[in-house]
Amino acid sequence: MEVDAKTQRLATAVQEYSPNCDDRPSGTVIDLVVIHGISLPPGEFGGGHITALFTNQLDPDAHPSFAEIADLRVSAHVLIERNGRVVQFVRFDRRAWHAGQSQFLDRARCNDFSIGIELEGTDTQAYTQIQYETLIDILKALKTAYPSLSYICGHEHIAPARKTDPGPAFDWGRLGGQLPQGMAIRT
Repeated sequence: MEVDAKTQRLATAVQEYSPNCDDRPSGTVIDLVVIHGISLPPGEFGGGHITALFTNQLDPDAHPSFAEIADLRVSAHVLIERNGRVVQFVRFDRRAWHAGQSQFLDRARCNDFSIGIELEGTDTQAYTQIQYETLIDILKALKTAYPSLSYICGHEHIAPARKTDPGPAFDWGRLGGQLPQGMAIRT
């Protein structure tokens, strides 16, 4: 797996376009990866609802929980589904709208300097083996493309008053010994 330098996309990922992104501030150094967890409807997997949300096509009538989120304008750079399938929504050199109000090491606005990776899952249900394997492969590709990447953390760590994902079901220890050299978990 590798990041294409020209397109700033994973060559092996399914490509979907999210309009929920913009340019990073000039001179920004990308040094953080933020791990998220998402399921739509809550606690259910599959069905394409995450893609619909990130592409502003979520039908508010498709599930009672969708009415309150259908108008959100959010995205992530990539989604890793339960079966390991990777969907990319935003080029890595652009700012995806994944972190919201957030802070990391005394820096606010984490979207400016981070890459957001969504894992299809919940805070309380174990993520799959293939998701961990795919995440490691993506992290290695990202570190090669962006040597400045130094840290990885969860959404819960940069927005603790608002977010709980990827939650206690995410096993940070599984990443520890497999992270690219020069990259550390910061929780």
